[in-house]
Amino acid sequence: MSQISPQKPPITSQPRAKTNVLQQHAPWLYAFWKFSRPHTVVGTTLSVLGLYCIALSRVGVLSSAEGFNALLTAGQAAIMDAVLPTLLACLCGNVYIVGLNQLEDVAIDRVNKPHLPLASGEFSRREAQVIVVLTGIVAIALAVLQGHFLLATIGISLAIGTAYSLPPIRLKRFPVWASFCIFTVRGVVVNVGLFLHFNDRLQQNTAIPITVWVLTAFILVFTLAIALFKDIPDMEGDRRYNITTFTIRLGQRAVFNLCRWILTSCYVGIMMAARWMPQVNTALLIGVHSVILALFWWYSLRVDLQDKAQIARFYQFIWKLFFLEYLLFPIACLLG
Repeated sequence: MSQISPQKPPITSQPRAKTNVLQQHAPWLYAFWKFSRPHTVVGTTLSVLGLYCIALSRVGVLSSAEGFNALLTAGQAAIMDAVLPTLLACLCGNVYIVGLNQLEDVAIDRVNKPHLPLASGEFSRREAQVIVVLTGIVAIALAVLQGHFLLATIGISLAIGTAYSLPPIRLKRFPVWASFCIFTVRGVVVNVGLFLHFNDRLQQNTAIPITVWVLTAFILVFTLAIALFKDIPDMEGDRRYNITTFTIRLGQRAVFNLCRWILTSCYVGIMMAARWMPQVNTALLIGVHSVILALFWWYSLRVDLQDKAQIARFYQFIWKLFFLEYLLFPIACLLG
């Protein structure tokens, strides 16, 4: 790379910064959208819908035309009664967790993520505190109304999220505990808790099938890679404010390579497990995961670790692969 920066064009010839419609006409909502960390919102939404579909695949009404028609008739009521309240509770819990983290990390985010509303000044500390408190209360209230499985899922997630960010515990200071918090919530609590919740609402037995355990194992290990990778682009701010991460201890290249092999093990593992799982479309799981793994390695070999923007784009790519699993796996279960 050239060490010489190109000359800046005259101010009059510089293109105007692009703004989206929400940013232009509803700046508070745009700030709230950034505050909620959109990639986590998408992940939470897909996990709720995906686990509902997996629970639905166990009902056994999809094997006949009559059963499918009955399912369509009952679908709207089921969505209004169970899916939407569950989704809202989980999204509120999501905003509570990421919002609390931002409240405690304002100084760090001014270095690592200056676009976030608290770091940029779009939100005052008071505004953020109100949002965090309200979303936490709504999440718990909705969970109480939905049943004990969802209450346990939301309660454990919020407790771990609080311990992760809030002093004096603030587990994010310790790399092992920080990773443990992230992959425990995303990997175990969400998958097992939501399946049991939807299974209960569909009046099925509470036994957890092997398909859910395989998905849980996949997401658990995948989330470990996300937990490790997320600190690679944040090394400067973490070092400045004494947040010890594996990236600071081991270096960017070592952690990047570790994450690649962790994710590779995820895809190889689920392709091997697909042969032993009943009631899933084995060909779909093996075929699509093979393509994803090849694409992942092709992209990873082209990432320049000296370019923070490239690292950030690759991190978002990993999140897209995470999203994809909550589409692919439920479809394989429904088609099995």
